[in-house]
Amino acid sequence: MIIGLTGSIATGKSTVANMLREYGLPIVDADVIARQVVAPGTTTLAQIVEAFGPETLLEDGTMNRAYIGQQIFHEPDKRALLNGIIHPAIRAEMLAQRDAYVEAGQHVVMDIPLLFESKLMHYVENILVVAVSEDTQLARLMARNDLSEADARARIASQMPIREKIDGADAVLHNDGSLDETKAQLHAILEKWGVI
Repeated sequence: MIIGLTGSIATGKSTVANMLREYGLPIVDADVIARQVVAPGTTTLAQIVEAFGPETLLEDGTMNRAYIGQQIFHEPDKRALLNGIIHPAIRAEMLAQRDAYVEAGQHVVMDIPLLFESKLMHYVENILVVAVSEDTQLARLMARNDLSEADARARIASQMPIREKIDGADAVLHNDGSLDETKAQLHAILEKWGVI
């Protein structure tokens, strides 16, 4: 089975991903892949340098994220150009990893924070959404990132509402309680899906 794992900021998706690892399930992590595809020496990084100039590289050969951030922050065209280089590379690597696990006869989890926003639902068979109440989300985000309530609310508002993700889920893990409660819910979902 190919499980799509997603959630929203401060819902505890990373915690659930670690619990899934404890079951021995391989994780295809979109965020990790996003860093790998722009590592020094990659074709993707070479394409970014070609598009944005030599200032794109730091002395150690890594991507100058601050410079790229400045380039795309107020320039939708440049942001689209960057995304047009990076996103196909990320997706190709995600699919290659997924398919390798499937061919080996393994269940696999695709950890994709922007699963719905990027319309990648067709990459997976079942979608697991990690959700919390709005109050819990706000409190966790303020504590985790040392944000004011206004800043935390702005970050949450910039994302797709969690209730919309819940509507698209095959299963919802309500992560407001203790770790033990979360583990029990996850175990029940994996049993129901025949993964364990």
